[in-house]
Amino acid sequence: MDPAIFKAYDIRGIYPDQIDEEGAWKIGYAAAQFLRSMLSGYQRGQANAQCICVGRDMRTHSQSLSNALIEGMNSTGANVIDVGLIDTPQMYFAINHLGTCGGVQVTASHNPAKYNGFKISGIEAKPVGADTGLKDVEHIAMALLHTKGNADGSVEKYDLTQAYKEHVLKFLKLGDRKLRIAIDASNGMAGKSVPAVFGDLPIEMECINFEHDGTFKHDPNPLVEENLAELKQVIKDKRCDFGVCFDGDADRLMMIDENGRNIGCDLMTALMVPYFLEHNPSCTVVYDLRSSLVVQEEILKHGGIPRRERVGHSFMKKALRDSHGVFGGELSGHFYYRDNFYADSGMITLSHVLNIVSNSDKPVSKLIEPLRRYANSSEINFKVDDKTKKMNELARKFSDGDVDHLDGVTVRYKDWWFNCRPSNTEPYLRLNIEAESQDELDEKLKLIEGLLGSRV
Repeated sequence: MDPAIFKAYDIRGIYPDQIDEEGAWKIGYAAAQFLRSMLSGYQRGQANAQCICVGRDMRTHSQSLSNALIEGMNSTGANVIDVGLIDTPQMYFAINHLGTCGGVQVTASHNPAKYNGFKISGIEAKPVGADTGLKDVEHIAMALLHTKGNADGSVEKYDLTQAYKEHVLKFLKLGDRKLRIAIDASNGMAGKSVPAVFGDLPIEMECINFEHDGTFKHDPNPLVEENLAELKQVIKDKRCDFGVCFDGDADRLMMIDENGRNIGCDLMTALMVPYFLEHNPSCTVVYDLRSSLVVQEEILKHGGIPRRERVGHSFMKKALRDSHGVFGGELSGHFYYRDNFYADSGMITLSHVLNIVSNSDKPVSKLIEPLRRYANSSEINFKVDDKTKKMNELARKFSDGDVDHLDGVTVRYKDWWFNCRPSNTEPYLRLNIEAESQDELDEKLKLIEGLLGSRV
């Protein structure tokens, strides 16, 4: 098992070179030991507290990895509830609905077909990342010398489809407007979840790439422009009100307006601000620090409390929980909800978007137009050998601005700002710049590029 598979937020690598069934057994054994050790005395007495949920996505090797993972868990004496083929947000629901001590989803999210991995969640679906237990799991797994043991634990199969559908549809409050939407499931788990949840509703759906056999017509990453081409053509041909593209495990999505124009996920956050704050006045809304200034402006305008946070689902979820915020949005397409266990959900996000659009008489482009107040670069990657040194250079160069180091280095001026932060897994610095005009954006981008070097 390659130790490089242990990332900041999950476990992920190429099958079978980096991740195989032997590794899955060891990870199952380690995850079960860690998750059960986190139970308090009170929690140990609850019905399913000693149990662990296991689910999987549609990749061709997910079933065999799941089987090995479960065997490893059973070898510690842990009981497993196998919830089967699910999207990742359904795992967060499963843990809370069934009251287990945690769960593991077998998935590689938006990575190509040759990848697989594991997302581990603890009690109440709190994320288990490098700073919250994943290093403990790594140490236990890497120290194991064999993959044999007495399988003392039990396995129970459980179908959550109906309960999950009822949970998601609690958030759906459609207006009178009849909608036609296009959905690209990216040959991922949305191909199962969308029909199961929304299939019998009065919504016309143009379904693209709903087959989920472990192969991908395009990589299941909606943030890559070339992966949106087919969706945009269907929106145009079928005259859809809007479209969405899901990633492989259906926890993220990208929205496209009726004209085929991308809607940045920070603008989606801004669009949802008045919708949530109308019924939750003075509540906190969390957003990641790459987001447009328009997000903070909309939160303040509608009487909310803005909370700017580090990039990454573990930071976003903790910030939302700590602040009792109503929802949060991340530039990557994750959207988090207080009433969904402070966790993200692609299906619930689609529900809220349907509510907003069906209760408006404006086309989506007109709903978004007032939010396009700034010019932005989108995220640009630069290959840098010494990331810390380069960020310090940026901080010194722009020290006359308002500088902070919440995540990388952020510098703010009156009419422009930028954030430059390091990748957790690659020798890259990731740059986002926003300005009041395109000309100023181009000027500042050229200046910073001169310091960072060539784009990746």
